Amino acid sequence: MSDFEQIKKDIEDIKQRNKSVEADKAWERSYMRRILLMVFTYLILSLYMLAIEIPKPWLNSIVPTIGFLLSTLSLPWFRRMWEKHFFNK
Repeated sequence: MSDFEQIKKDIEDIKQRNKSVEADKAWERSYMRRILLMVFTYLILSLYMLAIEIPKPWLNSIVPTIGFLLSTLSLPWFRRMWEKHFFNK
């Protein structure tokens, strides 16, 4: 393989990696991911509370699920603060 062909292959590999990274970033920020996390968190908490016989497990699972959602929504803000004050130093 010539140097030119190798460089061309390397550029294509970088482009493929960039597409993958962009897709990962988009997924991390997507509302679909957040909704799925909320649904799964709610279901798991409800089933756990049902198993340990907490009264009204389907209702009591709402509060921790909302807390989890709020924590995921606030993480981008905390990340920006972290980058601003700690990462760039």
